[in-house]
Amino acid sequence: MVGEWCDANPGAAELFSRASAILGYDLAAICKNGPSDQLNTTSISQPAILVTSLAMLEVLKSRTDNPLGSVSMTAGLSLGEYTALVFAGAIDFDDAVRLVDVRGRAMQECAEMRPGAMLAVLGLDRESIQTLCDQARGDDVLELANVLCPGNSVVSGSAEACRRLADAAEAAGAMKCVRLEVAGAFHTPMMESAVAHLRDALAGVPIRPPRIPVVSNVDARPHDDPAEIRRLLARQVVGVVEWQASVEYLLSVGVGSIWEVGPGRVLRGLMKRIDRSVVCSGVLDSIAP
Repeated sequence: MVGEWCDANPGAAELFSRASAILGYDLAAICKNGPSDQLNTTSISQPAILVTSLAMLEVLKSRTDNPLGSVSMTAGLSLGEYTALVFAGAIDFDDAVRLVDVRGRAMQECAEMRPGAMLAVLGLDRESIQTLCDQARGDDVLELANVLCPGNSVVSGSAEACRRLADAAEAAGAMKCVRLEVAGAFHTPMMESAVAHLRDALAGVPIRPPRIPVVSNVDARPHDDPAEIRRLLARQVVGVVEWQASVEYLLSVGVGSIWEVGPGRVLRGLMKRIDRSVVCSGVLDSIAP
């Protein structure tokens, strides 16, 4: 997640230093060197993703053409919504690190108390997957968790229910079902106890109206009321991540080009399935203007 691009950019390195002081451990060192089983815990991976994303924004700011100056709207997938809110001026960086630390620890605790699983289902539409969830749930938890793009959704719940869903989805014509390497059943009622911890943390953090619209994962719409932003961030932990609808909203109001702020190409891949005509750029592909 973190490489030479970070060491070469003073603004990016400074964010990792500030985050490490807040968290009480060397976040950059864990991102660079692992061990992977430590980095992949929810309690550490969430601050790592937040700070890496914001550090990449510092890389973009340092370009001679500074493409961030023309950004008119923003959105982030699940945890990425915190990055979007910091960029939009709604939450300060230090407060976001503290919030995400609480969020990650609370969700890790839920996962340890109630182990679960998440399963990507490729090749079926949302309605078909919802029907299969209803049929395969039984007495367990099994919910649609992420709607990412046409033909790509994620279900979440107990491990046994996810196994039943995988069998049913393949029988129904799914191209593939892939078990995700995550700690628990995120975006389901199995995370409910994390909501209270996050809600308390959100209550103690100043939130301002964003300077540019930030599209919420919960309802795929922007909000400028700090109280509503708090409510939706708490609700997001147990609700469906409406990423496809969020991107479609951006396109509906005239967004024609998009930057993916992260070390990979996942969001650009999803965008190709939503609208191939949209120009998408990545930070690490464009460090040199």
